[in-house]
Amino acid sequence: MDISTDRGFYERYVSPSFAQIFLQPTTYCPANCTYCYLPGRDARNSMKLEVADAVAASILDQNADHSVNVVWHGGEPLALPVPEFIRRLESFEALRRAGRVRHTVQTNGMLINEAWCDVFLEYGFNVGISIDGPREANLNRVNWAGRPFFDHILRGIETLKKREVKFSAICVVTPETVGRPNQLLDFFDSLGASHVGFNVEEIEGQNIARPDVDESAVAGFWDAVVRHQRRGTGVRVREIQRLVDYLTLARNGKKQLWLDTPNDPGPAVSWDGRVVLMSPELMGTRAPHYDDFIVGNILDESLPSMLARAHEVKYVSEFMHGLAECETTCSFWDMCRGAQASNRYAERSHFAVTETAHCRNTRQAPIHSMAAAFDIR
Repeated sequence: MDISTDRGFYERYVSPSFAQIFLQPTTYCPANCTYCYLPGRDARNSMKLEVADAVAASILDQNADHSVNVVWHGGEPLALPVPEFIRRLESFEALRRAGRVRHTVQTNGMLINEAWCDVFLEYGFNVGISIDGPREANLNRVNWAGRPFFDHILRGIETLKKREVKFSAICVVTPETVGRPNQLLDFFDSLGASHVGFNVEEIEGQNIARPDVDESAVAGFWDAVVRHQRRGTGVRVREIQRLVDYLTLARNGKKQLWLDTPNDPGPAVSWDGRVVLMSPELMGTRAPHYDDFIVGNILDESLPSMLARAHEVKYVSEFMHGLAECETTCSFWDMCRGAQASNRYAERSHFAVTETAHCRNTRQAPIHSMAAAFDIR
């Protein structure tokens, strides 16, 4: 049997059920950030109510022994009016009250107000804010008129803090800011976020024309982050915490627990029910030879049914082959468990590849910096 279409081979790397799902409540975003990978973010499409109902039904149908993190993504999720958003949340309310669903929203923060805080508190949301550091680090984040909206983000964050809504942050590290790690870290130390994740800018989706981030500068960036984390007095950094979690298990003789945890298929569902797997960033990307990465439509087929045949999908099977190559050839495999599918395609135009810039900048570089700081050989 062809290894790329073998179900057992697939389940060696990917879970047969999902613990995280990405939903697109609207395609519209009031921001037009220069590095954004999302196509069609000027269109004003809203998630059909029947799509939300079908997602909830699929969560119920898979009958997994774990809860599901429903991530409201975008566009900008909060561009959907509050009453309309609540109508879609109601599809999941019985599941949430039973402990089978929790909600997360990833937002640029510019639309947060008291009404949204009411929603976050009532429905138990985890809130993630996209902000790239102090004012001068956010010049790539502009509205459709080309004007920065940094003050709107800060206003939203202050509203969250006033209402005691906890939030995390995601920062895109750009060619303009990669050489200023201490400035970024000082900003996030004072922001009030529970933790920050640093996404080194990538070639992805529509973001293909911007300059590359210098990889030697990336190494210096992570060196500064590790020094900051060793002090133990500032904001927690997601990438370093992930490394610490891995090392803690290894030190306690439980490394196999990490190795035995498969990747989540991470289905992403568009406003009209189309489903992609492995990377929500693939949604909306044109690739006719991969059927635009669409595995099916949730209005026609449940997610458990789609996942049961995922190993037969061309780009998914290619990705499995790429993961197998990573496991065989890459010394970082045990911790990393493989590069993101969307990065492989964006950089190399297919999925059966191994190392990407994302690997080097976001997985390998922090490991090198941690090893150097603690003299690990």
